[in-house]
Formats: sequence, C-alpha cells, structure tokens
Amino acid sequence: MSNFKNVVAFTLGNKVRAKSFVITTLVIAIILSIVVNLPYIISQFSSDEVDKLGFIESNVPQVSAELKDYFDTQENSDIKLVSYPDAGSAEANEKALKDAMEAGEIEGYLDFVQPEGSAFPSVVIKSEELLDSMSGAVSAGLNQIKMEMVLQDAKLTDAQREMLFAPVDVSTVQISATGGAGSVGDGKTPEERGLAMGLVYALIIVLFMGVMISGQLIASEITAEKSSRVMEVLVTSVSPLTQMFGKIIGMLLVGLIQIGVYVVVFLINLGLPHNSEMLSEMNIDLSAIDPMLLVYAVIFYFAGYFLYATLFAAVGSIVSRTEDLGQAVMPITFLSLAGFYIAIFGMTTPNATFIEVSSFIPFFSPFIMFLRIGLSDPALWEVLLSIGILFGSIFLFGWLSARIYRTGVLMYGKRPSFKELRKAMKAYKL
Repeated sequence: MSNFKNVVAFTLGNKVRAKSFVITTLVIAIILSIVVNLPYIISQFSSDEVDKLGFIESNVPQVSAELKDYFDTQENSDIKLVSYPDAGSAEANEKALKDAMEAGEIEGYLDFVQPEGSAFPSVVIKSEELLDSMSGAVSAGLNQIKMEMVLQDAKLTDAQREMLFAPVDVSTVQISATGGAGSVGDGKTPEERGLAMGLVYALIIVLFMGVMISGQLIASEITAEKSSRVMEVLVTSVSPLTQMFGKIIGMLLVGLIQIGVYVVVFLINLGLPHNSEMLSEMNIDLSAIDPMLLVYAVIFYFAGYFLYATLFAAVGSIVSRTEDLGQAVMPITFLSLAGFYIAIFGMTTPNATFIEVSSFIPFFSPFIMFLRIGLSDPALWEVLLSIGILFGSIFLFGWLSARIYRTGVLMYGKRPSFKELRKAMKAYKL
C-alpha cells in the first residue's frame, strides 16, 4: 500500500510541477475566459446603428408608407426606412438610390414591383452587403400590412381583431412512454432541455479530453520509462501492477485538478456582472439543472476514464520506443473518437435506434448513455444495464491489461505479436 501511494504521489507531483502542465492549464483557462466573455467582447466592438433602407416615395406609395410606419413603431427595430423623392424615371430612381448608398446614407434599398394580376406588390432588397437577416423582418412587416389590408373591409370588432392576431400558446414537455419508476426522469420542459443540452455537450467534451489527454500521458510515460531502461530499476522495488494502477490513479487526480481549475475559472467568469445580466435576460436558471444528471456525469466520467486508461497503459507497456506509440494506440484513439462523434451528432436524435444500441457498447456508453439521460428519458433498467456492462468491461479489460502490463514492461525490442504476448502472459500470474 505504501508503494502504491508513493507511485500515485510521484505521478501526481511530477505532472503538476511540470512546466507543460502549468502552461497548458493557464492557456486553456485564458481561452475559456475569452469564450465565456465572447458575447460581451463582441458587443463592445459592435455598433448599435440601425440599418437604413431607402425607397422611392411614389413607388407603390400606400404599401411603402405603411411599411415605414411599421418599422418606426417597432420597439428596438434594427431597420429604418428612408424615403427619397421620385426622380422621374426608373433609371433615375435607381441612380439616386445607388448614389445614396455610395454616400453612406443607406445600406440598401427596396425595389417595389407590382406583378400583373396581383393587388399586393413584391419587394426586392438590393445591397452590396448580405442582408438576409433583413429579409425576414421586411417580410414580416409586409405580411402584417397585407393582413390589415385584407381585413379592413371585414368590419371586425377590436376584440375579434385582437383574438385573430393573438399567438396560440403551445408548450412542449419531453416525457418517457414507460412513465413512473420505469424512467430516469419525469419529463423535461424546453428550458430544462436547453440547459441539459448545454451541460451534456460540455461534459462529453470534458470526458473525451480527459480520456484522450490522460490516456496518452499514461501510455507515453510508461513507454518513456521502458525506452530509457528506468523500468528495469522500478520493477525491482515496485511491482508492475502497483506501477500501472498507481499511474492511472495519479493521472486521474491530475485530470481532476485541471477540471477543477477550469470549473472555478468558468464560474468566476459566469458570475461577472455582464454575464449575470445576460443570463437573466435569456431566462437561464442554472438551478434548474437536474442534480441526478450531475451524478450520472461523475459516474460515466470515472467509468470511461478507467476503461480507456487501462487500455492505454496496456498498449504503452508493450511499446519499447516512443516513436511507435502513436501507431500502437491508434485503435484505442479511434474507439474514443467514434464514441465522441456518435454522441455529438446524436444530440439532435437521442432516441434513434443506432444511438440506443450504441449506448450499451462499453466503449461508447460513457458518451452516449449520458447523452440519452440528458436529452431523452431512457428507462431506468436501460441505464442500469448500460452501467453494469460498462463496469463489467472495466473489470475484464482491467484484468487483461494488468496481465499484459505485467509481461509487457519486461519485453524489449520490436513490439511483440499476439502469439508472443499470449505465451509470455501464461508464464506469469497476477
């Protein structure tokens, strides 16, 4: 037990004191701070000027005048219409509007076209810039005017008009068809789904980065000790299994320290006045996050880490040169990448059959079952079955990796074949 603690303490201290760890943690913390404050930073450089669109007064005068009044009466409207007198011909009007654009008076202009057989004109927005965002606002305004024109002869009362234009209230709640004790949750409102999606997205990235970075560090450190012949000295005082699990636990603590730093940095930046105000305006309540989702996040993070860490340790033990390590760990890297990408692209369809099946595959379940818990409402037996398979796989691959590590750290030269490795494993017992 004393040797195990020494290995954990040595691994933890060696990595935490390394300049690369300090610099990497600091750089990522700075990047995280910039990302959290990015909306505020952008707002400081963006202007609040209203986009101005010109039009000719005599060109469909009723519709253009009403459209101008529509934008003038809108609160916080980003569009303002500017009228110009008729120059006498279509060519002269076009030139006058282009001259106004060149002079910076307007960003674009509206060309009203009266189609034959239609009582309402169509509109073309012309500009040197891409004004796709304006087209939606102009279309909404024109539809409002068209509706008013159609209804003006219907002689509706104010109450009838108010009822006609009042939006229908439609809300959604995501539930499980199994219901009751057979599901993980009791359904999710749109606000809860939005928070859950953000949390799931962030934690999937954290899990992937933790698995990839920590796993690569474990494998590279073991391979470096073998290539420098330090391993021959270590095995005389510390058993290979103590080394393996000591390094895995030590790297886990290193990863948790980094995550803790990033969480503190994130919360500090999120608590700044401008970010708190933004969250309140967006009606985001972080207290609405389901605590059980955080519990499952911890479970799947630790389970996913131990599953992949044991595999990385086993592969690192059979590689004698650091130059060969990248190729050796490529299959494990592909497995973690597959789980990550399936989870990311499955966020829009968490109930798809492929996603449901993948959530029971141990290499993918840390990502995908957590995705299903956060964004859908799987049955409780599905979650427990997935966790059971995952823990069973950790035990199986941990035992197998321990046998490989026990023999691999003492095998030098070219990377052993499966036949050679199996023969060597039979000669040693855990």
